[in-house]
Amino acid sequence: MSHGHSHGGGGCRCAAEREEPPEQRGLAYGLYLRIDLERLQCLNESREGSGRGVFKPWEERTDRSKFVESDADEELLFNIPFTGNVKLKGIIIMGEDDDSHPSEMRLYKNIPQMSFDDTEREPDQTFSLNRDTAGELEYATKISRFSNVYHLSIHISKNFGADTTKIFYIGLRGEWTELRRHEVTICNYEASANPADHRIHQVTPQTHFIS
Repeated sequence: MSHGHSHGGGGCRCAAEREEPPEQRGLAYGLYLRIDLERLQCLNESREGSGRGVFKPWEERTDRSKFVESDADEELLFNIPFTGNVKLKGIIIMGEDDDSHPSEMRLYKNIPQMSFDDTEREPDQTFSLNRDTAGELEYATKISRFSNVYHLSIHISKNFGADTTKIFYIGLRGEWTELRRHEVTICNYEASANPADHRIHQVTPQTHFIS
């Protein structure tokens, strides 16, 4: 049974329908351990630093003492840097059982320090959300599009009609690989090299790894 839909592909299914037994389900949503929390940003949060608190263990998703609520309007924008490369497979968004629950989520990959002005560009994937008060509905991403992610931006663009948006938990499911140090070294060299020394070689996409 489908619980929702997404524009441009991807769907929603119960986490309980996944193949893992309950005791292993939390392990599947362990990408929060691979977030650089010190550099994570949540724009338009009403309480500074509260956006970080919704990235927590799956087993603690029902702990309502940690949540983020929007400030000036219903929008929230999470800028999430990872400590390596991520293949993102699914997302859970858990909110309140009222109109403050997010109704639309837009994903952008590898655009560090996004602002609300930047959200005018086309997202990599957009989801229409259903109310989820138990943290059980997973929205599946286009894995081919999210297979090499070092920075994820989640734009909560709408809710169900309330003045502000409230989120208790964001779960991220996928795979993580460590950045290879020699790639970063090459990247730094390429980024700082004199263009006159590079009549043949082009700057590679590895420059994206520089923060």
